[in-house]
This record gives sequence, structure tokens and C-alpha cells, in this order.
Amino acid sequence: MTARELGIALLGALAFALPPSAFAQNTNGKNLYTQRCAVCHGADIKGTGPLARKSNPPTPDLTTAAFKKRLESYPGVIVSSVILRPNGDLIPRTLKENGVKIAPHSWTVQDFRDLNKYMGDVISKSR
Repeated sequence: MTARELGIALLGALAFALPPSAFAQNTNGKNLYTQRCAVCHGADIKGTGPLARKSNPPTPDLTTAAFKKRLESYPGVIVSSVILRPNGDLIPRTLKENGVKIAPHSWTVQDFRDLNKYMGDVISKSR
């Protein structure tokens, strides 16, 4: 893990060590998700995006009971998915192999909270 990734991971961990903000901007969470995640996970978060079946392993359905439980128990799961990429370089490799470019983003604590809230809201509504 690079120093930058470690710093971002620590920032993400801090996002969840503090109580969630009652003022999380769902608009920001929706925008982050739409711009950075939906290409694989789909607007419905069910792994239905245009690149969902082009990654190996295929993009998972994040509305499952198992993921919902992980999101509630370990909200930092988004941090590991977005930043640490436990599957090595799966995300950048899938994007590169399919000619998709997503601009770099400087994540903030509020971004992680907003993304977590947005995804949690969509998942709750899908069940």
C-alpha cells in the first residue's frame, strides 16, 4: 500500500470513527455514486452497470442481505472497495480494458459519509 493509499484509508477510517453526520448530503452521495460507481454497480446497485460482467469476478449485487449487513456493521467497507481495492487492481484494470476514464478524486470524510448514506438508502429501498 502506498503512502497516499494509507493516508486515504486513515481518512476513511476517521469518517466512521466519529458519529455519522446528521447533515450528510445525499446529493453529494448520489453524485459520487453515479459518477464513480454506477458504471459497474448500476443505478440500482445490483451489479447491472455496463461493465458489471466485464470484470473478473463480475460486479456483485450490493443489495443482498449479506452486503447490507456488512454495510451496517462495517461502514468502512466502502472505503476498502473504493480506495484499497482488495481485488488488487480490479477497478482500474476493468476501466482501462474497456476504455472508461474516471477522473481522480480527492476523497473527504464527508464524501465517505455521503456515499455510505446514499448507498444505504438505496439498499433499504430495494428490499
